[in-house]
Amino acid sequence: MPVSSAQLWRALNDRRRLFLLAGPCVIESEELCRTIARKLKQTCAKLGITLVFKASFDKANRSSGKSFRGPGLVEGLGVLARIREEFGLPVVTDIHTEEQAGLAGEVCDVLQIPAFLCRQTDLIHAAVATGRIVNIKKGQFLAPGDMRNVVAKAAESAPGGRARLLVTERGTTFGYHNLVADMRALPLLGSLGYPVVFDATHSVQLPGGAGDRSSGQREFAPVLARCAVVAGANGLFIETHPNPDQALSDGPNMIPLAEMPKFLAQLVRLKKAL
Repeated sequence: MPVSSAQLWRALNDRRRLFLLAGPCVIESEELCRTIARKLKQTCAKLGITLVFKASFDKANRSSGKSFRGPGLVEGLGVLARIREEFGLPVVTDIHTEEQAGLAGEVCDVLQIPAFLCRQTDLIHAAVATGRIVNIKKGQFLAPGDMRNVVAKAAESAPGGRARLLVTERGTTFGYHNLVADMRALPLLGSLGYPVVFDATHSVQLPGGAGDRSSGQREFAPVLARCAVVAGANGLFIETHPNPDQALSDGPNMIPLAEMPKFLAQLVRLKKAL
């Protein structure tokens, strides 16, 4: 069985070791999720990384309405529940509405607020009200300091005014179809008093760069991840797939699953060197 919510929160706050939110961008199939969860669990157990398995039941903000979105809420949460039970891993997924917050909170250990929705007050309140850990991604349109207001919203509905939050940096819009990851954002977000996550794969996304879908530069994700560990990120968000070029969402910026062990070992060595 996965660790309790309290145990997971303590692990995510352990500054001596990295934690990882990782998995496929979207639930393409249960077998794909099982394959990725199995490999990541083996690797992270060997390296001493706290792993939270990530997959989305719905990609509600695809560039095109014709793009694959996922299996939907009910089927997707069922897959995540079985992954959680079979592999003993905590799980995280995106939510987009207050109703989804309550239902996902019954299954998932961490609820994730997508970057585009990070200022949605009612959604944040609903996520925090579940009692689950909440990961809020900084919007591509916000400066790091603007997340202070977002964190304050979360605290409004938390018992004792102290929510269990993760704050994620995922790059900032720079011109058209481009993002820039500013490493100064990590200590700035850290000053808010919560663990900071760096989203290595979405930070190399080129939004809308392929016309009816986003493109990306996956070759730079390991570079930015290494920089983020040195800059003080507590955890990393990384999407991975056995064959990213065949993935149904965000393939251009995902890291091939076979490359993850070597990549994560590098990050652990950097963390230890600090």
